[in-house]
Amino acid sequence: MQYNFVILHLVKSAGNMNDINRSNIEAFLKLIEKAERPVIVTHAKPDGDAMGSTVAMYHFLGLLGKERRKVVLNDRCPGYLRYLEATMSAQDLVIHNDTPSDAEDAIAQADLVLCLDFHAFHRTRNLETALASSKAAKILVDHHLDPDRSLYEVSFSETAISSASELLYWILMATPQIDSKAENLPSECATALMTGMTTDTNNFNNSVYPTTLIMASQMLAAGVDRDFILQKINQEHSENRLRLKGFMLKDLLKVTDDGVAFMILDKEAQLRYNMQEGDTEGFVNEPLSIADVRMSIYAREDKGEIRISIRSKKGTSANRCARLFFDGGGHENAAGGKLLIPIGEVEEYIRKYTHIYMTEYEK
Repeated sequence: MQYNFVILHLVKSAGNMNDINRSNIEAFLKLIEKAERPVIVTHAKPDGDAMGSTVAMYHFLGLLGKERRKVVLNDRCPGYLRYLEATMSAQDLVIHNDTPSDAEDAIAQADLVLCLDFHAFHRTRNLETALASSKAAKILVDHHLDPDRSLYEVSFSETAISSASELLYWILMATPQIDSKAENLPSECATALMTGMTTDTNNFNNSVYPTTLIMASQMLAAGVDRDFILQKINQEHSENRLRLKGFMLKDLLKVTDDGVAFMILDKEAQLRYNMQEGDTEGFVNEPLSIADVRMSIYAREDKGEIRISIRSKKGTSANRCARLFFDGGGHENAAGGKLLIPIGEVEEYIRKYTHIYMTEYEK
């Protein structure tokens, strides 16, 4: 098998992707070649990057003739990403929340598990036990901090990159099947990768690296329809979503003297606006448009816990704040976590601990 490693020189000169090397690419392809029942998994409540990388991998496996492949998700993706889901065969998609035993059986029967856009099994929620019990070989493609590489036969783990979708793009470009040419990607694969990168960078507003722009340029030159993608992710939401956004920014947004903006969304408001999963995607970024705001926090009541999203401006670490006070982590300026306290105590908690953080850790 002939390999074209021109692309490896490109990504190394533009960034720091040490895991994209000859040995890893060869091992990646050999594991796929041997697999008869590959399964792709991603984190719970999949966002654009999770679905983008997952769907792209699904179509790449199809290119390699893997007809018995499966995608196993903990939850169905948000409505605005269903155009990606629709490119897969319905019989190849298994949702744990719909059919738990089918999802667990698919992982148990897999001889290869491709783990995309998560650094620890617990991020898959109900799939964690099945993944931990699986004897199948595993491949990691992820951009989050501190993965346990010992769990994987091959790991592509890079943090200086926009998204798992971008990382997967460069991996695929280094394969002989794609041969460093974006036009060789299956069209559904290319659209999915562009979607994942676009959503995880908030349309090039954060986490953009030289390789990110190179990827975008190559994919546009190859004919990827960016206008179609932007329409799907930005212009096909419900009326309730826009009204919910207005309510949150008008009535829920609060700003502390420390430059921390926060919004707390309880179950009552979610029901009032018939909120669906993914409806508040990106809302946490809005308060960063305020000059004096250095960090933005969105807290949402969800199934016995408070889910936390944190975004910050350059020079303020969302990741460190999430790790210290919200049982989470992530990237330097985009992180998440959770709280296990009543919704009525969340505002006091945020005010208290962000004050400590901004005055003692972010001076």
